[in-house]
Amino acid sequence: MISILDAKALDGNAEHLGISVESLMENAGKELAEIISDKFPSKKVLFICGTGNNGGDGFVAARYLSADATFIKEPKSPLAIKNSKKIKIEPYSDSLIERYDVIVDCLLGTGIDKDIKGEYARCIEGINQSGKMIISCDVPSGLGTNCAVVPDITVTFHDIKEGMDESNCGTIIIADIGIPSEAYDRVGPGDMIRYPRSGNDSHKGQNGRLLVIGGGPYIGAPAMSALAAARVGTDLIHVATPESSFTEISSFSPIFIMHKLPGDHVTEESVNTLLELSEKCDSVLIGPGLGTDPSTISAVRSFCTQCKRPIVIDADAITAMSGKHIRRNAPTIYTPHHSEYIRLCGDMDQMESSKELDSVIVLKGEKDIITDGTRIRTNITGNAGMTSGGTGDVLAGIISGLLSKGMGPFDAGCLGTYICGKAGDLAFEEFSFGLLATDIIDYVAKVISKELM
Repeated sequence: MISILDAKALDGNAEHLGISVESLMENAGKELAEIISDKFPSKKVLFICGTGNNGGDGFVAARYLSADATFIKEPKSPLAIKNSKKIKIEPYSDSLIERYDVIVDCLLGTGIDKDIKGEYARCIEGINQSGKMIISCDVPSGLGTNCAVVPDITVTFHDIKEGMDESNCGTIIIADIGIPSEAYDRVGPGDMIRYPRSGNDSHKGQNGRLLVIGGGPYIGAPAMSALAAARVGTDLIHVATPESSFTEISSFSPIFIMHKLPGDHVTEESVNTLLELSEKCDSVLIGPGLGTDPSTISAVRSFCTQCKRPIVIDADAITAMSGKHIRRNAPTIYTPHHSEYIRLCGDMDQMESSKELDSVIVLKGEKDIITDGTRIRTNITGNAGMTSGGTGDVLAGIISGLLSKGMGPFDAGCLGTYICGKAGDLAFEEFSFGLLATDIIDYVAKVISKELM
């Protein structure tokens, strides 16, 4: 079962892999036509098509069957317009349905999130009251709203969509329309549709408030994480760091909201303060530059087991959480490289480790592997120049920033690796093997800008 966003991302990734939306529509229409022909070989069929690509699928199927089609409003999507010109179309009327044996619902596709009104509602009611055999294309029109087609059969493409079951879809038939497995198994440009865009009416803080806990022994790591989170679109970045690194980290950017902790490294003394700070934020990143003093390890474990916010556990915090298989009661992402993974999970399979920890694991490498214990995807963006110190801190900042903006842990891990790798690829074009982690930060916003257009 896949979500509506999954379905849209699949289309984008398939197109990136050389399978055009037009080819997918052609395949969908052909599969739909073949199923109708097999099940109802001598019946009169009417396709009721909408203005978008769901309607386009219907126009293609009607062409294959030499069947009739109708629409309430003129098609709007270029592919729907193109395919509507190749078939016989009659103007829609309530009485039109009476002349046919099978009604194929291609009115509305996925992503309808508001009540159906007016002529669309009247048409759906007419379909449901017709007493005819009803087939829906991909999803029943209006599924999940106040007014939905109730079909006998739903022919859905690639996989069942969230919210579909036999009670609202009738018999569900899954049709393969040629989407390659890499379109889902591998993170790609289609996944940028998951990026949480800011609303025009949003205000400061609504698009992510992140707490970065790091520093003490090291200064650059938490600063780079915080800058990367800002570039991925997080509104407010809080940085909690010991007194010994406070001034230096604050000097990296005036946008950081700084919180001074006592001493030269994080200890149990600061846990209650950190928990209070976390309650004011949407997500937490812990680990960059913390060091591995025994008192810091104890503080990290104490904080992570009590914190109720989504957390990215990175760098030295992974070491602190290793060997215990500590399960948290809130969404968690671990971002280990190979050696850190061995410390954290030993020789256990990554999916099994993810289940054991009840966490997402982003295993960094030439090919990033992201799993939540049920799903597993890979990311291949990035290059051999991204070995300079701080690259992992940048990735952790991007992922935690996306988490703060409301993305789920698995999707944040997948999209974060993709954005970081693409930013690194753009930086590599300019700096080759001399690229720095800070160069990657500079390109993060450009990746988002370019791929959201």
